[in-house]
Amino acid sequence: MKVAVSGAMGRLGSVIALGISNTQGMQLSGAYAPGHSGKTVAGVGVEDAIKNIDAQIMVECTHPGVVMENLKKWHAKGMRVVVGTSGFTKDRITELKSFWGKDDPGCLIVPNFSIGAVLMMRFAEIASPYFDSAEIIERHEDTKPDAPSGTALATAMRMEKYRGSAENEDSTEVVKGARGGFVSGIRVHSLRMKGILSDQEVAFSNKGELFSIHHSSTSYESFANGALLAIRYVSTIKGVHIGLDAALDFEAKKF
Repeated sequence: MKVAVSGAMGRLGSVIALGISNTQGMQLSGAYAPGHSGKTVAGVGVEDAIKNIDAQIMVECTHPGVVMENLKKWHAKGMRVVVGTSGFTKDRITELKSFWGKDDPGCLIVPNFSIGAVLMMRFAEIASPYFDSAEIIERHEDTKPDAPSGTALATAMRMEKYRGSAENEDSTEVVKGARGGFVSGIRVHSLRMKGILSDQEVAFSNKGELFSIHHSSTSYESFANGALLAIRYVSTIKGVHIGLDAALDFEAKKF
């Protein structure tokens, strides 16, 4: 299975590239990172020309500002794609589906490659109909280029169908934004702090009880196994899909 990584010189891309190169049945066949030509990652030379990339599957890990243009290029080359870039709102997903058809090779959007984070989102969705109040607090490193995180966006979208809209609630904010922003009717609080990699809490409450689901990634290595699952799964699907849940279920059926 020939797999390439776009954004291969980044912290996430380089970890995934190394994971691919160490996995039986996969070949790291390309590394794309404009401006870094001549360097190497996981023993593979980095390219800044798309025409030089030879792969069946592309793992896209670039900046949110360029990801959509890259996806159009991979689509034109007939590749299957795993998208690890953050910031896929409903509007961005709609834009992607405008050129990526239902019968095209698979495109899997993965808000978070950490298996623990995927289970956190699933558990939050399960818990959502049973609690009157729910808010999301996500913490990431201060250099993260987007807020809220892709994980928070995906979590809120999954919880939305079980909750009424909260956007019309009376606000007592003395400072605008103090109570967080709204995503799919759910308040999301984004913290950007030095020394933190990826951390999210989904806080629930009813009268008389509190319930919290919390996940932290402390190293980029936590994303490697989920990325490998996504690579194996994307070869079995067509069109645009979101999240690692189906990939986890697909893998579990092997046991």
